[in-house]
Amino acid sequence: MTALSTETPRTGRKSGPRLLHGLNWLVVRQHRAALSAVLAATVLGSVWIVYQRDEMRQLLEAAGWPEEDLSQPTFSSTGVSLTLTALSALPLVLAVFLGAPLFSGDHEHGTARLVTTQSVSRLRWAATKLAWCYAAVILCGVALSVFFTWWWKPYRSVFPSLWSEGTIFDSTGPVLPALCLFLTALGITLGVLLRRVLTSMVVTFAVGAFLVVVWDQMLVHLAPSRMLAYPLNTDTPARLNEMSELDRWIGSADGHLYGWGLCAKATEAASDACIKEHGIVNDVVEYLGYDQMPAMQWTGAGILLAATVALTALTLWRVSRRPL
Repeated sequence: MTALSTETPRTGRKSGPRLLHGLNWLVVRQHRAALSAVLAATVLGSVWIVYQRDEMRQLLEAAGWPEEDLSQPTFSSTGVSLTLTALSALPLVLAVFLGAPLFSGDHEHGTARLVTTQSVSRLRWAATKLAWCYAAVILCGVALSVFFTWWWKPYRSVFPSLWSEGTIFDSTGPVLPALCLFLTALGITLGVLLRRVLTSMVVTFAVGAFLVVVWDQMLVHLAPSRMLAYPLNTDTPARLNEMSELDRWIGSADGHLYGWGLCAKATEAASDACIKEHGIVNDVVEYLGYDQMPAMQWTGAGILLAATVALTALTLWRVSRRPL
């Protein structure tokens, strides 16, 4: 009994103080590989973004930007494309490889029954696992979003994607961490319901990929559109330089709108006659402005976080109420 009660291990060395104790230590130790992978991805991704930003800055300055108008950027877009692809895939990767196995692995290997037969309640066990998982996801999403926003914002005019496209919109501001949280919560919930690691990962990938497509289609509905009319066949006003165009018309003096192709005739004379007949005097554009982007992102992040809360509540209810 004396050997069991001493704090000195058999090696004869005193054990140092632990930073974590109890259930927190158990959860971190159990998922140390996944948590370490997320931390490594965060650090390496941040370093990569810093490197790519500096490379872009040097190449653009050598080409005379911003004094020189570069309609075709002179820098290699390989690093930009790779970064955008990786950031776009990040939420789904976290959902499949971190979220889906979080509880399904415990069900499949019997860890859930072992842990919950001890003095720890199922709800506390589940809440602790979720807290560490979400903390890792938030750290990763926030860090990479901050670094990428810092890169993209001053150089957005030479990026291959517009601000309103999913590759940029989803990778900057609060959207990236919110999207990472939502898809991870989806993977966790599916893992709890399906109870098999491989099945949960496959279903999470399919459902998550579908929801990402749906989400990208919703972006234009996150803010009210604007309308601008300007004289027919004149240069586009400067205020529309960073717009996201939703639709375009031609309009008469009394405000009636026609499809832009109404007077696209085979000959110039026929087009002029059509314009005169309908009293067309304006080009009219329906658009979203770049200045609307922050409000759109926070609105979208709020929707994603609300869905995350709902999925988390379902997960905790399922773990605490149903047999494991």
